[in-house]
Amino acid sequence: MAAFIAKQMVGNQLSAVKDAAGGGDGGDDGDDKEKAEEEERERQEAIREAEDRRKEKHRKMEEEREKMRQDIRDKYNIKKKEEIVEAAPQEEPNPLMRKKKTPEELAAEAEQEELDDFTKLKNQIETQVNELKTQIEGKCVMQ
Repeated sequence: MAAFIAKQMVGNQLSAVKDAAGGGDGGDDGDDKEKAEEEERERQEAIREAEDRRKEKHRKMEEEREKMRQDIRDKYNIKKKEEIVEAAPQEEPNPLMRKKKTPEELAAEAEQEELDDFTKLKNQIETQVNELKTQIEGKCVMQ
């Protein structure tokens, strides 16, 4: 890839020198554009190929590392830790970027809050009834 880019740079410099020296044809603008487009396509393809080779190289290296890790785990009877992906992001760093709740989730939360209010009210009423009951029992003596 580096060699290809170096060739491109040298070719561009040579064409610039020819044009500056008056050696350019001057009438081949359409042909120059086609050549430039073809060179750009070749350059982009070379970049893609280099990127693919790099990714493949890193994939192979990671496979070798994982094989070595597994050999160590086998040797020392160590179990591989399972990755927990969803448990990690407990608190969002930016509240504006948090996941929006669906209408079902919002309805469930509202229902839970309602239940909490009803439970509080129920407990309050039960305590008041029990207090009245003890007061009445204290005033009424059965004989």
